[in-house]
Amino acid sequence: MSVNPELQGRVFPPVAPYLVGREKVREFSRAVFATNPINLDPEAARAAGYADVVAPPTFAVVVQEATLAQLLAEPDAGIDFTRVVHGDQRFSFTRPIVAGDELTATLAVAGVKSLGGHSMVTAVSTIVDASGAHVVTATSTLVVRGDE
Repeated sequence: MSVNPELQGRVFPPVAPYLVGREKVREFSRAVFATNPINLDPEAARAAGYADVVAPPTFAVVVQEATLAQLLAEPDAGIDFTRVVHGDQRFSFTRPIVAGDELTATLAVAGVKSLGGHSMVTAVSTIVDASGAHVVTATSTLVVRGDE
């Protein structure tokens, strides 16, 4: 079974807002060995001009995850999760994610292509804050392996 090419251009409904918690940011920072004090210490973050601790850039995947789950659960997608490999991940920020942000993500399928029996799906999650202002766009390329 191959990935449905009609997925290209599909936009999914926004996922429920994600409230960025200080402890989640600290846990994530420690997990990815982010040692900048603004990632761990609210006082250091405020001294640097932020309202609270600043998430490392890759924290955006935590927010993006729910949008990718929508894509993988889509009945007509033709995506067998057991055959999915993460091919590429990119971020384009307007501003950093900060503890206290309430973020909403919306996924659009930017591309579906076949390559040597495999399929590549490019999924773009646009993440905005509670006021609707853009924070980050997270772009994932998923490789769906074909039959061996």
